[in-house]
Amino acid sequence: MSFFRSVYRRFITMSKSQVVFVLGGPGAGKGTQCSNIVSKFGFVHLSAGDLLRAECSKPDSMYGELINTHIKNGTIVPVEITCKLIQNAMESSSANRFLIDGFPRNKNNMIGWDTTIGDKVNLLFVLFLDCPEDICIERCIKRGAAGSGRTDDNLESLKKRIVTFVNDSMPIIEYFNKKNLVKRIEAGKSVEDVWSEIIELFKDI
Repeated sequence: MSFFRSVYRRFITMSKSQVVFVLGGPGAGKGTQCSNIVSKFGFVHLSAGDLLRAECSKPDSMYGELINTHIKNGTIVPVEITCKLIQNAMESSSANRFLIDGFPRNKNNMIGWDTTIGDKVNLLFVLFLDCPEDICIERCIKRGAAGSGRTDDNLESLKKRIVTFVNDSMPIIEYFNKKNLVKRIEAGKSVEDVWSEIIELFKDI
């Protein structure tokens, strides 16, 4: 009987979606490197920020105004909204391997994830793109000047976003690090150098 229970548990584990959280400050290169991972390793990229911005663009969204206010202020959108958008995106996909970019951003996000989605997936690890603040700011300002269309690619919003990241997101990274789930990459280097290190993390998954 114990043998069958063991096989059943293995089957359930294998049938769950696999998730990698991708965390890093604004401008750390999360979007760029997620695109590379999608192209080479077949993951589906779900950006919490992109999902929230897409929800804002819907004229009939009941959350649009609230989300937009948080984005402009560099603060964190209520977890119930973010988790619902992520869950909907996962359930509407036929894939079973996901990069979840920019989430969880604080303790409340993590609690919300654990209570709504956490037991339905296998968290493989947390990819932490660790980038110096000055490089993050330079990249985002350049991105905004090039016409990113993002309302938060400006110096005022960036400073708020970085403070939010340091105060709220770094403790989450430290929490996962204690569980040996964090894979840290020095993200201040060139895109190519960062990508070569990421390949090593994903090639055996």
